[in-house]
Amino acid sequence: MLKFIFGPTLGYAGGFSLLSTIVITITGMMSSVLLFTFLGKLLREKLLVKLFARRKKFTRRNRQFVVIWKKYGLPGVAFLTPLLLTPIGGTILLASFGSSKREIIISMFLSAAFWSTVFSVLIYTLGPEVISVFKS
Repeated sequence: MLKFIFGPTLGYAGGFSLLSTIVITITGMMSSVLLFTFLGKLLREKLLVKLFARRKKFTRRNRQFVVIWKKYGLPGVAFLTPLLLTPIGGTILLASFGSSKREIIISMFLSAAFWSTVFSVLIYTLGPEVISVFKS
């Protein structure tokens, strides 16, 4: 969640408009989603297998991912990605459970648009209040 909040926070601090900050935050999330959607299989086969060859498959964290998937499905995982996972983690999880590239991209875009708007509006609304407290 912290990574996803940095975009709106830095956009606000940099003096960007609210709309610019939302678009930039969506673009940031979607760049990693697109990268891992289209190159995920290649990365998983070539890089991750070699790096994590002796890693346990049934860890507590992996079981939690399966529970989230079974309970909420693709829309739920995409919706929760900015809060609980990183965009990379959410994309890999969706791809691992066999979601189509189209479904991943659409659902992650909707999630990115929703959460970047929520976080940006909150930061732009509360930003002046928080700054005035620190200036006092």
